[in-house]
Amino acid sequence: MLRNGWAGWRLALTVMLTVLGAGFSPVMVQAKGTGFDSRTATVVFDELPVQGRKVVKLIYQGGPFKYDKDGSVFGNREKLLPASNRSYYREYTVQTPGERSRGARRIVCGGFVPTMPDACYYTDDHYASFRRIVQ
Repeated sequence: MLRNGWAGWRLALTVMLTVLGAGFSPVMVQAKGTGFDSRTATVVFDELPVQGRKVVKLIYQGGPFKYDKDGSVFGNREKLLPASNRSYYREYTVQTPGERSRGARRIVCGGFVPTMPDACYYTDDHYASFRRIVQ
């Protein structure tokens, strides 16, 4: 069950219907520095790189993902995201055009059901900073 009660279920249902329907526009926020500050650390879904928007959609659909590490547990060792249980966060690669390796761009989502995350975050600097994705 979602920790946010009815509001969490309503949000999850809205996201699922949006993904399955005509469009998709989740919201993300950024964490930066030594603590998370959702007032200043956000990125609008439509402002993510095309590859990032594609990955977010795949997360809600359950894949398929290109890289073996996609969907693996993200330990939040940098402590830039809100504190939670070890298995709460999962990471996904955002492909960088022209990059032969996985590159530095990732989306990290928190939640106990991978296809219904509580929040997702974007980093383009390999975990040095995060922005929460928002609508």
